[in-house]
Amino acid sequence: MSRSRLGWRASELAPSLVHFSLKLGKTGMAVEELQSIIKRCQILDEQDFKEEDFGLFQLAGQRCLDEGHIDQLLEIIQSEKNKVIIKNMGWNLIGPVVRCLLWNDKEDDKRKYYFQMLDLLVKLCNPKELLLGLLELIEEPSGKQISQIILLLLQPLQTVIQKLHNNKAYSVGLALSTLWSQLSVLPVPYSKEQIQTDDYGLCQCCKALIEFTKPFVEEVMDDKEHSLENEKLKDELLKFCFKSLKCPLLTAQFLEQSEEAGNDPLRYFASEIIGFLSAIGHPFPKVIFNHGRKKRTWDYLEFEEEEDKQLADSMASLAYLVFVQGISIDQLPMVLSPSYLLQFNMGHIEVFLQRTEESVFSKGLDLLENGLLRIEDNSLLHQYLEIKSFLTVPQGLVKIMTLCPIETLRKKSLAMLQLYINKLDSQGKYTLFRCLLNTSNHSGVEAFIIQNIKNQIDISLKRTHNNKWFIGPQLISLLDLVLFLPEGAETDLLQNSDRIMASLNLLRYLVIKDNENDNQTGLWTELGKIENNFLKPLHTGLNMSKAHYEAEIKNSQENSQGGEEIPNMPPEMQLKVLHSALFTFDLIESVLARVEELIEMKTKSTSEENMG
Repeated sequence: MSRSRLGWRASELAPSLVHFSLKLGKTGMAVEELQSIIKRCQILDEQDFKEEDFGLFQLAGQRCLDEGHIDQLLEIIQSEKNKVIIKNMGWNLIGPVVRCLLWNDKEDDKRKYYFQMLDLLVKLCNPKELLLGLLELIEEPSGKQISQIILLLLQPLQTVIQKLHNNKAYSVGLALSTLWSQLSVLPVPYSKEQIQTDDYGLCQCCKALIEFTKPFVEEVMDDKEHSLENEKLKDELLKFCFKSLKCPLLTAQFLEQSEEAGNDPLRYFASEIIGFLSAIGHPFPKVIFNHGRKKRTWDYLEFEEEEDKQLADSMASLAYLVFVQGISIDQLPMVLSPSYLLQFNMGHIEVFLQRTEESVFSKGLDLLENGLLRIEDNSLLHQYLEIKSFLTVPQGLVKIMTLCPIETLRKKSLAMLQLYINKLDSQGKYTLFRCLLNTSNHSGVEAFIIQNIKNQIDISLKRTHNNKWFIGPQLISLLDLVLFLPEGAETDLLQNSDRIMASLNLLRYLVIKDNENDNQTGLWTELGKIENNFLKPLHTGLNMSKAHYEAEIKNSQENSQGGEEIPNMPPEMQLKVLHSALFTFDLIESVLARVEELIEMKTKSTSEENMG
């Protein structure tokens, strides 16, 4: 806009106008000044009002408020003979009146008159000008004032829009978009205490926003003719619902589903938003089960393509609200299989896990748990791993397990990865193990996978019906990823100690459980390769590493006695770290020796049996 609709400045007016205004101001006769302007305008047709008339009217009205002449100002506004002037110019007083309401003490007796004046202006002024004026006022504040002004102006704004019969959809869309933009900068309360104190007023605003939107939702529901304007209104409401699902609901935390759930303002907001979707003809099953398909069941393709990233976040948020929080879950068809529901939610879980905010990715863990618990162990078909999200989600879990600073979430991710493994069929487990061994780049995660491989081999050997994925050629192919050192003898054994210990334990288990004559696992056929790729380089690496660390200990002790400073670490701490490394190498060496001893015993025993 070329000028602020609600903030005229004297410097913006013509010189003659400024002179006239200041001259009257010196007398302090604010009411006379306003009456003089009105008297001059009463003889004009409304199309003849000049821009400077609007400015003078606002300056004089502002001065009346500043000097406390509220009764006289109310009288002027209510006067029938001023009807045309107030209709055209009165909206200029909205800003000053609203500021009086915000600045004055809540106990101030004048407040009721300010409210009366605001109601009158909303009733009498041009609704189109009022709409833009109110939205400008809503856009102005920051911080805690955002909620104050929104709570103050939502009711007047609703009244004004109801009076605008032409282009109502545009007006509703503009209002909802402005309100959402302001609310989206407010911090979302995280804890129960923050929700209850609601310092920034977000919870109050969400509740008020529902009441603001309800009449427009009802208007859509009541229209049986499906008029073009009604379809546009439906479109604007749909956009608002999707935006709300992203902010604040994507990051919002909810109180436990107990008696307190009824007092949870954010849960109430979520329930109402999902209710709005159904009311405007987009019940959530129809919305979420068609998201991502090339041909969708609603016609808002322009909206979807334009804001596809936002829509992915909104859909993930909706899935969480329905499946984890149980909001409107009774609308779901009962015939849907657990594996179908997991497949449907896996893309949403992926969206959650890609985020870095704890409040968001923790929802991905909850949604994954919700889906997996519906599925029987060993029943999730391996074909699902051909769907991208079925591999990216476990990789996302690995990132949380290894990078998240919060222990409870690291443990939850580990538990979810184990639960996911348990649900997959044998080929699925095998495929996932290969994938994670190739991509995790973390010794602890690799050790976890190797332990799982050992468990699956154990199950396979105990079954009468052998599982081909964890014995014979398939297993040997998997062991090639386990029983080797990435850089041979040069491998950092300390960095890879978890993986190496798990690999040695797996090898020891195989030697004990599988006899050379039976060779069910295929181990004995591959023993030469395992010795060359794993055992011999490990011996060499251990010797090199121990020699290096023993020399470091000697240097450290000499430096300490000589009074030399050890960079970044006290001498006693450095010694402790070095001795800890040596202890790790000794541990690896003892297990390695036991494995080699078992191999020798088994091969010797087999030779004797064959000779006998």
